[in-house]
Amino acid sequence: MSRPRRSPPAAPERVTAPDLAPASPSRTESEHMPAATSRAAGGDLSPEAPSRTESGELPPHPVDESRPLGRIALFGVQHVLVMAATPISAIFLMSATLRLNAGLTVDLLSAAFVLSGVGSLIQSVGIWKFGPRLPFVMLPGGAPLLLFLSIADQHGLRVAAGAVVLTSLFTFAVLPFFARLLKFFPPLVIGTMIVIVGVNLVKVGALLVTGRPGERGFAAPGHLALGMATIGFTVVFHLLFRGVLRQLSVMLGLIAGTVLALCLGDVSLSHLGQGGWVDVPRLVPFGSPQFDVLAALPLMLYSLASMAEATGQTVINAEAVGKEIDQRLAVPKTVRGDALVSAVGGLFGMPLMVTSGENIGIVRVTGVRSRFVTAAAGVLLIVIGFLAPVTRAISVVPAPVVGGTSMVVFAVIAVLGVHMLARCDLDRHTNTFICAVALALGLLPILVPDVYQGLPSTARILLESGVAVGAFVAAVLNVLFHHVGPAIAARLSVRLNPRTEGSR
Repeated sequence: MSRPRRSPPAAPERVTAPDLAPASPSRTESEHMPAATSRAAGGDLSPEAPSRTESGELPPHPVDESRPLGRIALFGVQHVLVMAATPISAIFLMSATLRLNAGLTVDLLSAAFVLSGVGSLIQSVGIWKFGPRLPFVMLPGGAPLLLFLSIADQHGLRVAAGAVVLTSLFTFAVLPFFARLLKFFPPLVIGTMIVIVGVNLVKVGALLVTGRPGERGFAAPGHLALGMATIGFTVVFHLLFRGVLRQLSVMLGLIAGTVLALCLGDVSLSHLGQGGWVDVPRLVPFGSPQFDVLAALPLMLYSLASMAEATGQTVINAEAVGKEIDQRLAVPKTVRGDALVSAVGGLFGMPLMVTSGENIGIVRVTGVRSRFVTAAAGVLLIVIGFLAPVTRAISVVPAPVVGGTSMVVFAVIAVLGVHMLARCDLDRHTNTFICAVALALGLLPILVPDVYQGLPSTARILLESGVAVGAFVAAVLNVLFHHVGPAIAARLSVRLNPRTEGSR
């Protein structure tokens, strides 16, 4: 598909209303929320041209604007509260699965927070060719964690740590080739992939509320009530409040849910006073990494899927903040940031660190677009990684409360994917067919988790990633229907009607 023309210079990419300032009562809801726009979408953020400063220059885009430190820190706390459960649960899962002692668990938890903060800073601030300068956060967990645990179980922790480093180097090696394929990821492909990402994340949030099927206490009524109450609090705050308080409705809902859980006796505060004050991540906690290419192969294969997911998240993040980007430049910067932090993380015993889409929903819900907010969240994560009492305090928030908040935030991501698809001319039967097939195959491993359990482990690695499957199917079908198919049809037409070719 040909690249849509860039919007003319007069079309605004920036808005005059600061994204962190309280909204006046007379403003409409559309002024609080950023309109989505990107080079792929070709849309405009506002019907009015941005006003110029006294020097005649255009004001900075809201994503690049800095605001008072206190307010930025406050919104950064909101991101941290929503995402903190991910590194905590990831390390606790590692500890339980690999039977790690308490001291090693604390060291890994400290490393998880510090590296998440460093990664968030790199992706938000941007350093040379690392980081797209968008409001991103970075987290461990998900499929990379499961693969790490599998390698550790089969080959040992030192080999698993070495596999993370090898995979990071592999990512740097194949990135130039992958960047050339980005032209085959138009909005139709990206939108389909983002819908799958959103549905998958909603399922992750829901499992925090219900627990996993088969586990003791699965779908306990009290946990369901707590998760639903947290969602209800968030809705009420967003309905009743205006300005900054409305933008903080996600955090306020999470705090209200935690207070409710405390009143119901579902929060344990006994461990808050235990342990020391400072945690320092330990270098090579399992010993010197061992490098085994064959053992690392599953993780390397997954990194290809991770790059496809990073493509969708970079595009949808730019959509959420209303900033025009060039995928060929921005996506490789996101992937490089992931690979760099993962390479360092392997030396601290961590699984692959990946840029997360969890915060994109917060950006959309709150309308706060400044990348300095997620940079502030990165700083807070680093501080948390070194301050043991803060880590223990965050771990107090019950899983059902975090899950209720996450379900709302993650569902917004799916809505953003639907919004992108709405601009892809789905009235054309071909586009509808491409989207439908990709969604069917991409959602299959999400809705039926063990559907591929009878296949070899190498095949399962790729097929069980619904995001990777959906992106691959959508990209291949897009090429077949919009590139290969028309070319073949044109050649057949020439052969069947030679007079047409002669008359040209």
